Amino acid sequence: MNHRRENSKRTYVIAGAAATALAAAVILLPHANASPDRAEGPATLTAHAAATLGSGLSSELGGKTAGWYFDRDSERLVMNVVDEETAREVRARGARARVVENSRAELSAAADTLADEASIPGTAWSADPRTNRVVVLADRTVTGADLATLRRTADAMSGTVTVRRSRGEFTPFHGDDGAEGGDSTDPSADAPGPGDGGSGSGSDGADAAPVGGDAIFGGGSRCSLGFNVTLDGAPAFLTAGHCGNASATWTSDQAGATALGTVAESRFPEADFALVAYDDTAAEAPSAVDLQDGTTREITSAAEASVGMEVQRSGSTTGLSDGTVTGLDATVNYGNGDIVNGLIQTDVCAEPGDSGGPMFAGDAAVGLTSGGSGDCTQGGETFFQPVTAALEATGAEIG
Repeated sequence: MNHRRENSKRTYVIAGAAATALAAAVILLPHANASPDRAEGPATLTAHAAATLGSGLSSELGGKTAGWYFDRDSERLVMNVVDEETAREVRARGARARVVENSRAELSAAADTLADEASIPGTAWSADPRTNRVVVLADRTVTGADLATLRRTADAMSGTVTVRRSRGEFTPFHGDDGAEGGDSTDPSADAPGPGDGGSGSGSDGADAAPVGGDAIFGGGSRCSLGFNVTLDGAPAFLTAGHCGNASATWTSDQAGATALGTVAESRFPEADFALVAYDDTAAEAPSAVDLQDGTTREITSAAEASVGMEVQRSGSTTGLSDGTVTGLDATVNYGNGDIVNGLIQTDVCAEPGDSGGPMFAGDAAVGLTSGGSGDCTQGGETFFQPVTAALEATGAEIG
C-alpha cells in the first residue's frame, strides 16, 4: 500500500554574476508549470505525524489553509491552501501544497448555512479536503419536502456543497442488552467481564477490568467500553455519551451482577462521550483494546485523526473492523433534536451495541463509536467522537 516516490535531483553548475542573478529570480518566481500539489522536498510521515503537522499548520496559517489529508500512497501530508505564497511556506515545512478554490472560511460558511437552513433529521455533513467541498449525506429517511429543501439549499452553494445519498439510516449504535445485531456474534450474558479472556491482562485476572471493545450494560442498553483511562490517578473509562445518558451505573454482565462503575460526566447531544469512574478504585484497568481473537493491543497515547488515516474499530457486536477516515468536523443529525458536532467520519462499519467502542490506529486512541448507517454486511458510514476532545474536556489521561 505504501509506494515511495523518489524525487530525481539535477544539479546545474552556473557560473557568472548574470547566471547567479537568474537563479535567484527563478527561486522567487511561482512554479507556473508545476502541479498545484507538487512536492517541494516533502517529508514522508506516519498518519499520526501528518495529523499533528496538519493541525499545526492549519492553526498557524489560519484562513490561508482549507483543510488537509494524508496521502497513504506517498506517505505525505497534502495541505490545501488559497495562494501560492502560502503554498511555498507549506512546502518549506515538509508538506505537499495544493492551491484550491474554496477557502476555509467559505467551507465553514457553507456548513453554517446547512445548519441554519437544512438541519434535517437523517443528514450529516463534513468538509472533504480531497474535493475541497462540504459533502452532505442524506439517509434513506430524507424524502419529499425535506429532500427538496436540502437540494435547494445545496444548489444555492454550487461549487462548494455536494449532496450524496446514504442507503441506511443514521442512528446512534447502542443496542438493547443482550440484543444481537444482524449476522454478528452474540455478546449477551456471556460477554467478557473482569478476568475473562480478552478482558484484561492482570497476573491472575481476578481484578482485571474490561478493555476497549468489551461489552458493558446499563439501563437496559448494551454498549462497548472505549478506552480505559485515569482521572486524578483513579481508574475510569470512556464510552459514548448517549450510553452515559442511558444509565448512571454500568456492569460487565447482562444480569447486572458485576458492577463496573458510575458515570462521572456524560455529554450528548452536541458531543458524544461519557467518563465512567470504576467503583473499585484499585481495579486494574489495562490501557488496551480487545482485538476479538483472544489478544489485546496496548494503547499508549491519543492521536488526532486525519482524512486518509487507516483505522480499526473494536465493538461488542461486530468485533474488529477496519477502514479509513473520510471526513473531519462532521455534524450528524440523528433526529429528535440529537445533533452532534465535531465528529470523525469514516467508512468503518458498525452495528447496534458497538456504541462507545474504540477506534484506534496502531497503539494510538483516535475515536469513540457514536453512530451512523448501514451494517457490517452491506457497509455504510460511521461517526466517531474524537478521543482527544473527550480527554481535554474531562481531564482524563490515557496510556
